[in-house]
Amino acid sequence: MNAAPLSPEDPTELGDFELLGRIGHGGMGQVYLGESPGGEPAAVKVIKPSVVDSETRLRFAQEIEVLKTVWGPRIAAFMDADPDAIQPWLATEYVDGPDLRKQVNTCGPLPTVLVASLGATLAEALSGVHKQGLLHRDLKPANILLGPNGPKIIDFGLAVFTESSASLTAPNTVLGTPACMAPEQANGIKPLLAPVDVYALGAVLLFAATGHYPFQAENIHALFHLITKPEAQPDLTGAPEQLVPLLTAMLAYDAATRPTLQSVVQQCRAVIEGQGLKVAQARRRLTSHTAATAPQEPAPQDVTPAPKAPALSPGPAADPPPATHTPTTVKADPAVPVRRPARTPQVRHSAQARRVAQQLRETYAQRAKF
Repeated sequence: MNAAPLSPEDPTELGDFELLGRIGHGGMGQVYLGESPGGEPAAVKVIKPSVVDSETRLRFAQEIEVLKTVWGPRIAAFMDADPDAIQPWLATEYVDGPDLRKQVNTCGPLPTVLVASLGATLAEALSGVHKQGLLHRDLKPANILLGPNGPKIIDFGLAVFTESSASLTAPNTVLGTPACMAPEQANGIKPLLAPVDVYALGAVLLFAATGHYPFQAENIHALFHLITKPEAQPDLTGAPEQLVPLLTAMLAYDAATRPTLQSVVQQCRAVIEGQGLKVAQARRRLTSHTAATAPQEPAPQDVTPAPKAPALSPGPAADPPPATHTPTTVKADPAVPVRRPARTPQVRHSAQARRVAQQLRETYAQRAKF
């Protein structure tokens, strides 16, 4: 999968991480592919200067503390961070695969048994998060990466410690993604409890199985109205018959009637075993399916490579800055980068860097005017 090369305004390193390319963007900043001195790939999230204020720094520092606390085989691991830098940054484990939203939008809904496998895996992962005293609060398809070793959960930017009375959220402010937001979260009820993540997981599984969310509306105000309307029923059109009872329970308006995450795991297991498979077999099928159908996108067409001299000529092309992919959300900004004093670059020859460098060579060769 392709990613954009670094632009002239981008930093070439942050902390001890060499930056290799752009792999995601959004309203808050940019996400880069980085590589540690030992060759470990990382997703490096950088907050852009235009949104850096005291509250943003506090929230970003809270995300870092959460990531230092939470762990598990289905959680993208914390690597390093500097919330006090001019441009605060955070490095986490790089997961080489598409996010669930991109997978479904490009390749269509997952088969029933694979949705059940995804549900069992994510429910168990969230249960582990809850046992560590945390809520995710923003689970959605874009925050689930389908890597070569199975799905992983990312982006704990809105996660909170359940035992903490402190909050960075202003009164009457609702944070989260509306399409997957539980009614009590949309209503601004506090404190939030474990069922908010159960509801969000139900919305994620419905999307994985059908390609749509529980409620859809023309604008966000109408969507909030539907979510917070007690008599409104989630749209389960197209959901597999075997999953309808579970999805109905997970998406219940009343948080007290939703199943526990442990119950979700068991019900997903029942669906898998009803198909004559073991849970481990279903997970392997999920990994194989997403690897085989992972969306392959062309290199971004709006990226203008940094000028080079001399111009490209036929023959072996000079290596452009390596890059690769991760489907994390954040937005590019031509801000003044944070750079350390110049140093002699060290050539790193990881398999990841060689593969991406070849992809970028091919992209440059296609655009070159020979």
